[in-house]
Amino acid sequence: MEESSVQEHGKLVERIRSGDGKAEEELVRFFSPRVFAMLMARTRDREASRDLLQDVLIAVLRSVREGGLRDAERLIPFVHGTARNLVNNYFRDKVREPRTEELTDDCASVVRHDMLETDERERMVRQALATMEEVDRRIVLMTMVEGWKPGDIAGKLGLTSEVVRQRKSRAIKKIAEIVKGLSRSPMEGYH
Repeated sequence: MEESSVQEHGKLVERIRSGDGKAEEELVRFFSPRVFAMLMARTRDREASRDLLQDVLIAVLRSVREGGLRDAERLIPFVHGTARNLVNNYFRDKVREPRTEELTDDCASVVRHDMLETDERERMVRQALATMEEVDRRIVLMTMVEGWKPGDIAGKLGLTSEVVRQRKSRAIKKIAEIVKGLSRSPMEGYH
């Protein structure tokens, strides 16, 4: 489609609304280079501009087919407005997108160190649990791991809710003391 008059754009819109596939191809051929140039000027990114061009053309064709363009003779401003809106959305999304940075060797060593600390803490908690009475260990595990309420645990173990709460409290304090004692450095007393 060559540069055409406003009336020809109106006729093109009517043909698209009536399901004419050739009219859709004409619209794509006419607007693709113009919209692509506008998108390149705004984004300065060829790949992003290609993707956005596809989005613009799909949105325009869908809107024209569904009657979203009220004044068929205003096709040019409609296409450019759609392109402007989509490129603005692209920049808004880009701002919200979290920045990614490559992990350095320092970052990897921090992650490894954190994983080692987590493994060490788990080992110490297991060791502390192993020193407890069976009932206290079950209460702690049922509460902290399985998410049971004291009333439910009491029914299961044949105790009162108050006894379960007291035993849980004492057991957690004991675990904290044992872990604190295990986590002290052997050289700590020599400073």
